[in-house]
Parts: sequence; structure tokens; C-alpha cells
Amino acid sequence: MKNVRELAVDALLSIEKNQSYSNLLLNHYLDQHKVQKKDAGLFTEIVYGTVQRRMTIDYYLAPFIAKQKKLQDWVKILLNISLYQMLYLDRIPERAVIFEAVEIAKKRGHKGVASVVNGVLRSIQRNGVRSLDEITDEIEKISIATSHPKWLVEKWVEQYGLEQTTLMCEQNLKPPFQTARVNTHKATVEEVMEMLIDEGYNVVKGEVSPYAIVLKQGNLAYSKVYKKGLLTIQDESSMLVAPSLGVEIGQTVYDCCAAPGGKTTHIGELLKGTGKVFATDLHEHKVKLIVSQATRLGLTNIEAKAYDSRKVQDIFEHESFDKVLVDAPCSGFGVIRRKPDLKYAKSAKDIEQLATIQKNILTHVAPLVNKGGTLVYSTCTIDKEENMEVVSEFLKEHPHFSLDAEFRNLIPEVAHKYVENGMLQILPHYFNSDGFFIARLKRQV
Repeated sequence: MKNVRELAVDALLSIEKNQSYSNLLLNHYLDQHKVQKKDAGLFTEIVYGTVQRRMTIDYYLAPFIAKQKKLQDWVKILLNISLYQMLYLDRIPERAVIFEAVEIAKKRGHKGVASVVNGVLRSIQRNGVRSLDEITDEIEKISIATSHPKWLVEKWVEQYGLEQTTLMCEQNLKPPFQTARVNTHKATVEEVMEMLIDEGYNVVKGEVSPYAIVLKQGNLAYSKVYKKGLLTIQDESSMLVAPSLGVEIGQTVYDCCAAPGGKTTHIGELLKGTGKVFATDLHEHKVKLIVSQATRLGLTNIEAKAYDSRKVQDIFEHESFDKVLVDAPCSGFGVIRRKPDLKYAKSAKDIEQLATIQKNILTHVAPLVNKGGTLVYSTCTIDKEENMEVVSEFLKEHPHFSLDAEFRNLIPEVAHKYVENGMLQILPHYFNSDGFFIARLKRQV
């Protein structure tokens, strides 16, 4: 049976070769190899941490492997996870890390490989790693120090400046807390917190959303409270989207890129079981997730269907919804803490293509909004090309829509200073939450 570090090497190989997303792969490995609870934390930390700090580790490792002929992929990964443990996990003695690495090298390779691994790691232990101060270019230094591709750092510096970009990149290296939204259609935040504390969970109230509970350790999806339909796992920033629609009892709402259903179900809860929420998503298996969440939460006012939101005018009449939500597919740069491989997987061309898709979706769903109705556009990214610029171009082409100055009144006061002209941009370091963008648009009567 493979130990935690061997499994970590396998998992990281799969992430690199198959472009697998680490968050999905981790759950698969934990289940498939029946990793015990006491080992699951270390496995997750090694895999996530090594992905998260890949460029920094490569920088530190480079001088020590410069004379080696091409290393096999698994050997390089073994050195990476070992260096991650030596530099970032204080609780594991360096001698234990080196011993484990050499044993894995013997098992997977041969004596020569084991000798290389031992030599490299002992040399690092003896001499330490080079300083990041050797990097003189500011952009490159942020890039290597925080393991963000240089093109991305350059783009963000251009959009937000050096200081904000540095804070954002540093924040992306910190582990996220799990947050959950209380189903206030069934219980109050205080009541749910009390139930969770009785179950042994260490929870506190959220800082941003009035519906939020923050968990200090563990997983609320295993709680009785979750199974009873009193909670939905959702980031606090994301919890601001549904309230920004300003739904009223009995209204009809369309959520056009709805899976897995976090915002759809929040809208259903805010309608207090009245009205109707129509939810569509491109893939049937994702629609099943929406239905499953609605059922668990006891919401009967949600109808979900697999459909391309760019063709919805075929199934819905013009001006048939009071509110429409476009939570558009995006680069996901606001959730890098949860999905660290995103920052390496995307390119500048991807951003351009996504912005085109986003504008396309907005253009096709806009006619469904009633006169005097509301269109909310949101993404879980911080890139202006996908956010402000998309909204700006949409408004130029659709003069019967305008940014809604009332938006500020629909979100908590703590976020007011980040609202500008009916648009809210949350960066990850503002509230220790995901980066998120929300724009509220009003259709003229």
C-alpha cells in the first residue's frame, strides 16, 4: 500500500500530464485509496501546497539540479514535494522528509536515482536556498515569490497597481476557510450556529454576508445541519450575488449559468418559497446538481433544465422575467486559493475568448428582462477585461440598460467602499474571501 507522499507524487503527476484540476483529483485519490482521516490532511497539504508554490520551488531547486541530465518527471515531483515540506511545513523534521524521499526513489527507480535525490536534498539542507532578492525586476520578483505567471502579474499591475497586485498574489497562497450560507427560509443564522456548536463544530459569523457562517476546521458538508437542508457550502463573496438582484415575493427569476446551484438556491430562499426560479446550464449532469441542492434545501420554486443560455430565446419569450442573473463562465482568477492550478492553466488568449463568450451570453439573455426589470452580471474573477470592460461594451450596444445606483443599498455596508457606479469588485485580500465581481443593470421602462 502506498503512503501519503507516494500518493502525492502520483497525484501531482496526474495533474501535470492530464491537466486534472487538483480539487477534483484530491477527492478522487482520497476515496480511491481509502486514505485515513489522519493522513488526508497531510496529503491535501502536500499536493495543494506544491501546486500553489510551484514556481517558487522551481526557482529554489534549479541551482541544485543544474548539472543533472534530464530528470524523469516523477523524480522532479518527488524533489518538489520534499522541498515544499522542508521549507513550508515546520512540523516535519528535515531528516524525516529526506529519508522518505530516498525510500520512494529506491522503490520507484533504482539506487542511482535514490542517490541523486539524497544528494540534492542533503545539499539543500546544508547550504539553504538562494534569496529571492537576487531577482531585480519587480514584476518577476512578485511572479516567482508568489508563484503567479509573469504575464498575469503584469496584467494585474496594469489594472490595479503594484501594491494591490502584491497583496492579492500573497493572499492567493493562504489556505481558505470553509464558509456556508444559512437557509434563512428554514432557520436563523443564530439557530444554525447553535446546532453546529452542539455538533462540535467551531464556527463564527461571517464578516461580509449576513447569511454566512465561517468554519475554523473540518467540513460542514458532513454535519447533520447540512443534511437537514439548513446550509449550503458557498464563499461569502458569492453570497452577495443573489441579494443584489433585489428579488421580491412572487417574482419570476432566470439564472442562466446556474450549476452547481449555489446562487439559484439562494434566490429560491430569498423568495421564501414563492415565485419561480428558472435555472439553465449547458450540461445535463450539472443540472442534476442544481435539482439535488434544491431538493436537499426543501425548495419547490426552482425548475432546472439543460440548455445553452445563448439560445434561450427559443424557449422563453422576450420580457418574461423580473430579474435575470448571468453568473458567467470566467477565468476563475478570484478562486486561485481553492484551485491553485488555474493560474498556470489559463493564458491571455483564454481571457479574450471568455470575454467574447460573456458578452454573447449577456446579449442573448438581455431581451428576457421585463421593462423596469434587473439584469445582474457576476463572475468569480478579478480581471477587468472579463468584468468592467464586458459591462461597458454591453451598455454601449444596449442603451436601454444602465448601471443601477441603488445597488449599494442591496449589499452589506462593509462592502460599500468597493462599489463604483453600480459595480462591485472584491479582491481576495479585502475580506479573506474569493475575488468576485457584481454589476447590477436596470432596464428602462
